[in-house]
Amino acid sequence: MDHRLKDLSDAVIAGGKERCEALTRELLSAGTDPKTILDGGLVPGMDVVGARFRDNIIFVPEVLISARAMKGSLAILEPLLSAANVKEIGTFVIGTVKGDIHDIGKNIVGMMLRGAGFKVVDLGIDTRAEKFIAAVRKEQAQIVGMSALLTTTMTGMKEVIDRFEQEGLRKKIKFMVGGAPLTDQYAKEIGADGYAPDAASAADKFKAFLRA
Repeated sequence: MDHRLKDLSDAVIAGGKERCEALTRELLSAGTDPKTILDGGLVPGMDVVGARFRDNIIFVPEVLISARAMKGSLAILEPLLSAANVKEIGTFVIGTVKGDIHDIGKNIVGMMLRGAGFKVVDLGIDTRAEKFIAAVRKEQAQIVGMSALLTTTMTGMKEVIDRFEQEGLRKKIKFMVGGAPLTDQYAKEIGADGYAPDAASAADKFKAFLRA
């Protein structure tokens, strides 16, 4: 294996955006397949970042710096991956629910999933049920992630799931919820398929959904 793949993983962990971009270009110039760069360099780096975040070794600022570094490499790779018809491992729609404008946790989950090989459709903040439904239909997504930071907005998650039920889409979709006020028990009460206390756990659970 090209030692530069390990260097790329280390650069993601360190949050070195310019270093990530330079190594990505070097690997491409050397003839390395874009998918190999993704799977052998970027994904392992973000896996380490996710594990350290989960274990409280690093915190949100460090994760965002690493995510920014990885995004620099992805910007170079994505056109090449698309041209080579490299398929993502799954399509994931994510949004902060109606009435809530907090998005840091949601953004971290999105970056973790992009790093893991998912196509991520980020609907942003204050997302109504209709917007989730439209995105799932358009993108043929398998998983929907909903985030809330306020106890006054977390009830909106059940509204979204109920709307999917009314539209006859519920059985086709796995729902994952997360956010500071949520618990695994609450997720079960509203009919969600899973709850993740942090971004790294979310990525692991999404992969497990696809294997099920």
